[in-house]
Amino acid sequence: MLTLGTASAAPGETATGRLEVGEARDGSPVRLPVAVINGADDGKTLYMQAVSDGDELNGLGVVNRVVPRIDPAALSGAVLVVGIVNYYGFQAAEHRNPIDDTKTNRAYPGSATGTTSERIAHATFDAATRADLILDLHQGSTSRMIDEVRVRCGPRHRLHGDCLRLAKVFGCGYVLDQKGPDGQLARIAPNKGIPTVDPELGGCVGWDEESIRKGVEGVFNVLGYYGFLDREVSVANQTRARGFEQYRSPAGGLVRFERELGERVEAGDALFEVTGVFGDRRARVTADSDGIFWRSRRLPQVAAGEYVCSVGTNLATY
Repeated sequence: MLTLGTASAAPGETATGRLEVGEARDGSPVRLPVAVINGADDGKTLYMQAVSDGDELNGLGVVNRVVPRIDPAALSGAVLVVGIVNYYGFQAAEHRNPIDDTKTNRAYPGSATGTTSERIAHATFDAATRADLILDLHQGSTSRMIDEVRVRCGPRHRLHGDCLRLAKVFGCGYVLDQKGPDGQLARIAPNKGIPTVDPELGGCVGWDEESIRKGVEGVFNVLGYYGFLDREVSVANQTRARGFEQYRSPAGGLVRFERELGERVEAGDALFEVTGVFGDRRARVTADSDGIFWRSRRLPQVAAGEYVCSVGTNLATY
């Protein structure tokens, strides 16, 4: 039997259940939805989780579609899934955990006696570190963003090459290879010897089917390439960015973008302009470096100094 929380599956079976991570303000238990897919044959273990940021739902869309499609009778090894990590943020449709005003993906490896986010991180990290590979499914919050995979352990890490390989196999087309902030699962788990990436599946309000489709395909690429399923996988070259330049508005007003997501830009190219309410141009912002137009805000209105867009830089193909 393979068990995660209350979900227990014998070889060749799938089970769902709940993983207790604490108590709510009324004293009721907080339990995250989990699934265990226990293959009929021995093999590696893959851990997947979604919604560690409460408004990033495309990963949940991937889990929702992937779990029913994996036949445990045809699986070698096991898949462990936590469908919703940031329980409190998900319930409130907020990015951060509203109980402690924390990004759950800054709380790893967590603490069994810490804040609500640290307790969730502790319980899910314990589950994740049972695996041989980890996929932490994200999206660009409610911004507009290309589909990409992030390698967060840093280029000097002993598992950097393994994480890059996992990102390439997942295969969104773009990889951001830049050391992540403290507390990210994809930065911490490689210290335990586990290749880990966090696919950033687009960005939207709610979820979008195209990014979810790419995420589903990416998961099955991983399952095929690493021997969980008998499935041919063609690993394509990816565009890798090692830098990430963010641009803010020099003036308040309304943004008009002059580049599309995924478009190549050169230093000096116009990225956006800011107009007043009646169309008068108040500012025009150009790229500092060559790169790819990677991410942009969704709403047109900006205050002076507010985030507008990002460009992926230091590009290579691998």
